[in-house]
Amino acid sequence: MRDYHINAFYSEEDGGYIADVPDLPHCTAFGETPEQALAEVLKAKAAWIEAARAEGKPIPPPTFKPVIYQLPRVPA
Repeated sequence: MRDYHINAFYSEEDGGYIADVPDLPHCTAFGETPEQALAEVLKAKAAWIEAARAEGKPIPPPTFKPVIYQLPRVPA
């Protein structure tokens, strides 16, 4: 089973780590360490999916691929 990609990065402005799930709009979390940010965004992801199901809204499939893993397009 594929799972959602998670970004994590340090934010000077916030003074901590931000983690987000690009496929789930506004699904983001903060932590003082990368591990805290990851733990919090996993909770946020579960809550996001639960809320979407409760409201009968569609849940997007995991599709995000970081640019680092994408192959360049070769002109035909």
